[in-house]
Amino acid sequence: MTLFDLVRRSMVKNIKHYYLYFFALILSVILYFVFATLQHDPAVTEQSSGSLGSAFQAAGILLLFITGIFVIYANAIFLKRRSREIGLYQLIGLTKRLVARLLIVENVLLGIFALIIGIAIGMLVSRVFLLLLMKLIGYETFIKVSFSLAAILQTVFVFIAIFILTSIQMIYTVYRSTLLSLFNSEKKGENPKKPKTWVSAILAILSLLLIGFGYWLSGRMLNELFFVNILVVLATVILGTYLIFRVTISWLFYQIRKRKDGYLGLMNSLSLAPLMHRLKENANSLTIITVLSAMTLTMLASSYSLYYSTERDTQARMPFDFMFEENEAFANEISNEMNEKGISYQHEKMEMLVLPGKVKEGTFSVPLTELKVAILSDKQLQQAGIDIKAPEDGTASFYDVSSIFMIKDSIDFPLSIELQNNQRTKVKVSSIGDINVINWSSFYSQLVVNESMYENLRELLVSDGQAEVRRIDGFHIPDEKDKEIASSIFQQPKYTSGDLHVDYYSSYQEAVQANGLLIFIAGFLGLVFLISTGSILYFKQMTEAEQEKQSYATLRQLGFTVNDIMSGIIRKQAFVFGLPLAVGLVHSVFAIKAASFLFQSDITFPASIAMGLYTLIYLLFALLTIGYYRKTVKAAS
Repeated sequence: MTLFDLVRRSMVKNIKHYYLYFFALILSVILYFVFATLQHDPAVTEQSSGSLGSAFQAAGILLLFITGIFVIYANAIFLKRRSREIGLYQLIGLTKRLVARLLIVENVLLGIFALIIGIAIGMLVSRVFLLLLMKLIGYETFIKVSFSLAAILQTVFVFIAIFILTSIQMIYTVYRSTLLSLFNSEKKGENPKKPKTWVSAILAILSLLLIGFGYWLSGRMLNELFFVNILVVLATVILGTYLIFRVTISWLFYQIRKRKDGYLGLMNSLSLAPLMHRLKENANSLTIITVLSAMTLTMLASSYSLYYSTERDTQARMPFDFMFEENEAFANEISNEMNEKGISYQHEKMEMLVLPGKVKEGTFSVPLTELKVAILSDKQLQQAGIDIKAPEDGTASFYDVSSIFMIKDSIDFPLSIELQNNQRTKVKVSSIGDINVINWSSFYSQLVVNESMYENLRELLVSDGQAEVRRIDGFHIPDEKDKEIASSIFQQPKYTSGDLHVDYYSSYQEAVQANGLLIFIAGFLGLVFLISTGSILYFKQMTEAEQEKQSYATLRQLGFTVNDIMSGIIRKQAFVFGLPLAVGLVHSVFAIKAASFLFQSDITFPASIAMGLYTLIYLLFALLTIGYYRKTVKAAS
């Protein structure tokens, strides 16, 4: 019998084991090929001069790590389920070298079939994802179906590297394992030891303190140590989560068993006991899944919020469709051009006082005390179509979208801004707005005062010689269909000056493209995270079901029904799937709260949708696992 004959018979015999690993390979190929196809698709790269392709390349690297870990983990489960077979091969006289060759040949054949099937399915699926991406970034042109040889070659090379790693994993498993360990691997478990009460209590309290500190710091990260704070939050929450699963849960399980004097009963024997015997392994995997769930939910909610608040955020930064500062000639010329093209518009004129300002140190959560201040009249703004009203008590309102997020939550009003004129005039700020009253391209912190206060300040500051009176020509384009044409006129090189040359329409389109790409990548990677973690739990529970099959057979012989046994198994699955999801949801609430503050938007609604969908898909994996257990229990006799 040749090696190939042995491989063929082994694959036919072990089809029930291979489909698990084969599914993981095909799924990984499909996901990576879709991303590679989008990265090289002309419709994607031409839309924004290759920037989308670069973004996909960066996301593809992360996807590569995810799929690589997923395949290696699935291969580890696959090898564990076949450990007895590997031991039998050695027992009948095959050398470890020949057994390793057999496994590698099987792995190569599975890899070839997985690549062919995965790429074929990926070609069909990638069109759907491409259409979705083009819709998100506002690209309405007809998209041709294109064949990407580069994507195929990239996928093949990547998975050749992954197959080499899994082959090394197989060789390592064969050479490091003894016959005894191979035959007993399915029976291997932990022997739960009695935890030291005082040590467990200290570590349990420490786990809660670490997570609590991480939650507290997540709401106070925005300062000069921002990136350090992120690392500290991640470290404390991850360590605290691990201690909860490894120590706190272990202690609780032991207390339950102690209270029952070791007589757990059927329900606890099928749920609590298996978890205790695999506690260390479960702690590692559950911690990883919990953290990944929290990160995925935060990523999805944040990107969803950014995309659907694009129009509102652009309007907050740019109240005028476009404007000119101290350039009346350009304003008149573009007015004539729009008249010639029949574009309806509103041309608003106003003035502002510009001079340096200063706030006291500690007002902002980053080292910033110097401001470039523009003082404007609420009456002139209202006449220009900006719905703003200044305070009546002689104080000012502060408007500056770019710096609002830097102001501490605990700031006390009124806030004093010292104007840098000869008299060091101070203006009290009684409120802060969440928009700009002039376009952000001017880079001014804007103070809005009532008309009488503006006239007084104008007389004082201009006579002082420290303030400059600057003219603003702002344009509103009321008809949506005219905005694109007006934008193209404004973007002509002849209107470009030394200042930042931006308008509302082009800014909105750029934001839609950027945020559309962000939500697509976040959604795609979130889907990969979810499928990977859910599949890992599913594969792991399938393996445990096979290992516990004899126990179910014994229980059936003792007279217990399938429903009796399944009641305990369902409790176990509620822990395995429910606990990491629940803890991950709590983690994500605080992470989303921090993201909401950073992005200056309320993301409660998108966060709720993301959490609901995530929970629903996780529930699907749990139901699939319970279904597999029921099938295993019914087959046990």
